[in-house]
Amino acid sequence: MKSLDDHIEITPGICSGKPRIAGHRITVAHIAIWHERMGKCADEIATEYDLTLTDVYAALAYYFDHREEIDQSIQESEEFAKALRQKTPSRLGFMAGQIEVPDDFDSMGNAEKITKHG
Repeated sequence: MKSLDDHIEITPGICSGKPRIAGHRITVAHIAIWHERMGKCADEIATEYDLTLTDVYAALAYYFDHREEIDQSIQESEEFAKALRQKTPSRLGFMAGQIEVPDDFDSMGNAEKITKHG
């Protein structure tokens, strides 16, 4: 019989050392987000990501045992992604006209000093 430790691994250098499903690069945080925030049931997650139900329930058990630290990690990742999006506007947005291109950006999206010749 397998224990929770047989289903959840923490390996430095894999998924930034975050707890993940053994043999996969799917983190406990992924499972928590899909289940808690997106409303996916365990069967749906298992089927969609080729996991066993035991893997999914082990990840959820681990999440509930370590909820505060995993929620903090999720929040930090979301804040990092938001900051990155603000620093790096989407080229597709520029191309689709959804984002106004500042006057000091060249065609490659790089800021350049514009000098006017008179």
